[in-house]
Amino acid sequence: MVAKVWGREQLPAPFVAPQGERIGEIWFEPPPELSQVLVKYLFTSEKLSVQVHPSDADALPGEAGKEECWLVLDAQPGARLAIGFAREVSSQEIEAAALGGTIENLLAWHPARAGDLFYLPAGTVHAIGPGVSLVEVQQNSDTTFRLYDYGRPRELHLKRALAVAEGGPYAAEHRRSIAAGQVLVNGPHFRFDRIEGVPDAATIAAYDGAMLALPLAGTVAALDGTAQAGAGECLYAPGLGGLDFSRAEVTLLVRPA
Repeated sequence: MVAKVWGREQLPAPFVAPQGERIGEIWFEPPPELSQVLVKYLFTSEKLSVQVHPSDADALPGEAGKEECWLVLDAQPGARLAIGFAREVSSQEIEAAALGGTIENLLAWHPARAGDLFYLPAGTVHAIGPGVSLVEVQQNSDTTFRLYDYGRPRELHLKRALAVAEGGPYAAEHRRSIAAGQVLVNGPHFRFDRIEGVPDAATIAAYDGAMLALPLAGTVAALDGTAQAGAGECLYAPGLGGLDFSRAEVTLLVRPA
């Protein structure tokens, strides 16, 4: 559990925040075989900073590229996600708006609803509004450049952010509402699936190496009986074929590309 200024003291079941702490993220630390990817739950009560991440190509020594995706699990009425800009903007406009505290007005704010999937290529300026619960799958990188943070006493990284930020609208092709048994992301850095019940043969074949299973409902277990995971937990496996989905209802699957 990771405390954040924008986190929550009351988390949705089955999670329970420590007394007096505002938990914003729950990380599943990857084993060495999956060191390229990181999976998190995020819970917001306030807006996150307006930020951007570099690509592998744009990252400087000591940095790491980061592409990510969000699967919205729950959203309060009116909850929104800021992704990309409402129109084409220049670096000079972005800088002036970040310094002047008006950058929110340049961003495109998208309604957040359960089942919405957003893929964020590196360079996409973004923020998450309050009242959202989501699963984030990302390259295993903590390189974040903040453009604006609502006056919070945290470091900003305007020069690096401007160097990597894309000043255009968010591509519609990166957003959709999910359906059961669907490949959510099959991209350059990770694959991400949502399945209901027992996976089909094609999914099993696609997950023939190190992977993670995150049950949203029901239980996933190792066939040899050594481990199992329920809602709010994450199970590592050397391949999907070694898992028992007989008591699974909804499960998220993740592996490196």
